[in-house]
Amino acid sequence: MSAAATSPKEPSVPRSGAGVRLCGLLAEFRDPDALREAARRVRAAGFSRWDCHSPFPIHGIDDAIGIRLTKLPIVVFFFGLMGCLTALLLQWWTNAAKPADYPMVPTFLQGYGFLISGKPFWSFQANIPVIFELTVLFSALCAGIGMLVANNLPWFSNPLFNSERFRRVTNDAFFIRVDSTDSKFHLQQTQGFLASLGAIAVERIEDTIPTPAETRLPGGLVKTGIVLACLGLIPLAFIAVARSNKSSSPRIHLIQDMDNQEKFKAQAAHPLFKDKRAMREPIAGAIARGDLREDDRFYRGYKMGVDPKTNQPAPVYFETFPAQVPVNEAFVQRGQQRFNIYCSPCHGVDGSGRGMVNQRALELGGGWVQAADLRDADRRSRPVGQLFNTITSGVRTMPPYGDQIGETDRWAIVAYVRALQKAEGAAIEELPEKERSALRKR
Repeated sequence: MSAAATSPKEPSVPRSGAGVRLCGLLAEFRDPDALREAARRVRAAGFSRWDCHSPFPIHGIDDAIGIRLTKLPIVVFFFGLMGCLTALLLQWWTNAAKPADYPMVPTFLQGYGFLISGKPFWSFQANIPVIFELTVLFSALCAGIGMLVANNLPWFSNPLFNSERFRRVTNDAFFIRVDSTDSKFHLQQTQGFLASLGAIAVERIEDTIPTPAETRLPGGLVKTGIVLACLGLIPLAFIAVARSNKSSSPRIHLIQDMDNQEKFKAQAAHPLFKDKRAMREPIAGAIARGDLREDDRFYRGYKMGVDPKTNQPAPVYFETFPAQVPVNEAFVQRGQQRFNIYCSPCHGVDGSGRGMVNQRALELGGGWVQAADLRDADRRSRPVGQLFNTITSGVRTMPPYGDQIGETDRWAIVAYVRALQKAEGAAIEELPEKERSALRKR
């Protein structure tokens, strides 16, 4: 643990020897309690540029050092607010601002003003995701960069690393370091003061002052940097040339993502075919795999015939269920589940035509047609194939459900409708013996 109370950027101090400068004093203490008590006394003595080092966090050490709350959260808050406002302004400008209202703005900086599916140009709810993202982005960047700036980081070297004793700080040693740039620092007095705090050892922290030749970058590194910088300009030069010239060659496309496929494009010429056209007309009688659907009973509920009254082609509805569907209790229960999802909002759970949507629509008016009572005599007399076709293709104001409900589930709904009809007009003789006995007892 390091509770930073000193600045790592140290001004020059008088040399303590040839080519060496004194950076401060390092005092080692026996245990965490001794370190915490020593920290309180160092702070009470008026030192301001010093630090504590421990291999693990010590309870109460922050108060002993006198570390104040950082202002970073306040700065992060304002940067987050800036990100929120930036997202709001960016989305309003790019889509809600009309370019004609801002002719003084260059074209490449104007908004778009796109009308998408009749949606409003500006809607706060639709902009919340981007607002959230930019708020988090600005806050995170401010927190990271602000922490580095506040702690004068990065700092690639520290004179403490020259101490053999200090290497144990991540294992089992506890230290206080007093910086030589502190206004109260005096070598002999400060060394005696640290010893009086119960320090096991107090040692000088020194650093070598580099010569001017040592501070210069190696010649090879400089030359390599110049060469790399020149090479880095080559792609920029190619980009500049490409932007100012025209070419018949396609652009360099490193990641294809199936953008350039070996295929014939629509309305393009090709010498392979006799008519020189890449587009081919459909082959007569061809049908997509799985779309043949020859079984009229299962897929349509009717077959084409002739109306005897008009002698015109007309559908002839099947009276019985197709062989592919097992009309049993489980099948009817499946139909009930599908019926409650797709049909009951208008027809009601009992098929009476008094569903919630129907009732509300009748209250509002506006030309709504009363949903049919599926249990009346007219619907009971209709063949099952006609009920199936009604679900598939719709009728009058009822929309088609053929694209939403599979064939088997449509037949299951028909079976459940038949069950509702039978329950509404069933005679007592048609009931099972158990139900007949219960009715007789009443």
